[in-house]
Amino acid sequence: MTSRLAHIVWHRLTGLMPGELNQAELAWLVSPHFHLTLLSRRRATMIVNRVRLFAFLFAVLTPLWSIIDYLVFPFPLWFALASMRILASVAFALLVLYYRPSGSLTDAYRAMAILFAIPTVFYVATHQLLVNYQLTGMQAAIGAGYAFLPFVLLAGLSIFPLTLLENILFALPMLLAQAVSGIISWATLDWPSFAGAFWLLTLITGVSTLAGLSQLAFMIALVRQAVRDPLTGIFSRRSGEEVLELQFIISTRSNAPLAIAFLDLDNFKAVNDRYGHEAGDSVLVGATDSISNNLRRGDMLARWGGEEFILIMPNTDLEQAQQAMRRMRQAGFGLRPDGSPVTASIGIAERLEDQTLDWKTLVEKADQRMYRAKQSGRDRVVCDDTV
Repeated sequence: MTSRLAHIVWHRLTGLMPGELNQAELAWLVSPHFHLTLLSRRRATMIVNRVRLFAFLFAVLTPLWSIIDYLVFPFPLWFALASMRILASVAFALLVLYYRPSGSLTDAYRAMAILFAIPTVFYVATHQLLVNYQLTGMQAAIGAGYAFLPFVLLAGLSIFPLTLLENILFALPMLLAQAVSGIISWATLDWPSFAGAFWLLTLITGVSTLAGLSQLAFMIALVRQAVRDPLTGIFSRRSGEEVLELQFIISTRSNAPLAIAFLDLDNFKAVNDRYGHEAGDSVLVGATDSISNNLRRGDMLARWGGEEFILIMPNTDLEQAQQAMRRMRQAGFGLRPDGSPVTASIGIAERLEDQTLDWKTLVEKADQRMYRAKQSGRDRVVCDDTV
């Protein structure tokens, strides 16, 4: 019963976003915990850029409304509101000037928290100030406009590619702020009006959440296409370079080992020449499947070009990398069209052992050793410069 219900829900959701997600990616809409590192970095960059755009808009427009306030409110009230507006505008401007994308989701969350905290505090403060005045006519109409700020903020969530959990966590403070404002004016609260406004806020939150999820689904689909090799389904060279750069930084900061293996399928050109490119593609897919089935948890495989592959092995020293390659060679790399086994020449390099200062040098080391494996007779592993 549970599986049938999940199946129905899945089909309903994919019907709303046809062709964008596969079933394995559905959980990615719920929590960022399931996201690939590359997706997280791209999403973090996009979130911070949109935070800065949002903050710029608020920094410019927030003080301008003081002109309207000046025309309708008494001076003491106008001065207090104008002071709050200037402070809020300065805070927004500082967010624009001093916050830059770093590719870190933690930084992105912090930027969003600051962005929404500024107007939320402004809303609570101005609401508490306005309830102390008996406003009538045009004053009451302009004063009522301040009550629309939470609606604007919650609608603004729709421009961010957020998961369901993230949307809930960022919307909750604003919904709570609305509840707090009602508690502050408890004695004079118009309950039907308050309940209607709160329901509308909840509805806007739901619509913004759907818009954010739709953006995220589209982004997942685009990133998948960008980071995956279309033939084999593993990481493309460009995404492999990003992963390797990130892993190298992590390895350097933690002083942990990082090994890579450069694999080149032996005599692959002969397959294309004798059996055609379709047969060659089948050999590549078979080799990729064989390698992928024997990867350890945390290892990442990228197609570097043609019949060349890079295997990234975080927290792996040279001896462990050699053991991993021995197991992989024993499992095999698939079969050629004539039924003979596919073999590979492999070069291994490790950050600490080879004392490399950047990931490109690490790749060059592994590449050079792979060529020496070929020159030494193919179908072997070279892991140092002594052979």
